[in-house]
Amino acid sequence: QVQLVESGGGLVQAGGSLRLSCAFSGRTFARYDMGWFRQAPGKEREFVAAFYWYDTADIADFMKGRFTISRDNAKNTVYLQMNSLKPEDTAVYYCTARAGSSNWNYWGQGTQVTVSS
Repeated sequence: QVQLVESGGGLVQAGGSLRLSCAFSGRTFARYDMGWFRQAPGKEREFVAAFYWYDTADIADFMKGRFTISRDNAKNTVYLQMNSLKPEDTAVYYCTARAGSSNWNYWGQGTQVTVSS
């Protein structure tokens, strides 16, 4: 069974940076698409970024230029580098994984990111 554990969230001032990590275990990491979603209070969960098993990344348009996703297959870890953070980036950030499906099947517990103005 796939397990995902996020880390790296916290409180940061506007304009600051954070790097989120997601440790993957239970299956062959390199065969999985990995993604990040976020959910702010009172809002629906939204796509942030994905790094697909075939070595292609995708970032939501409104985050391009500030967020970067990467993965280290040797460490079974995916990262989300977040720069120039804004108060509206405040949310719980979730790591997710999928293999051979259009649906994101596996989810971590989430990590809180709070950006103060």
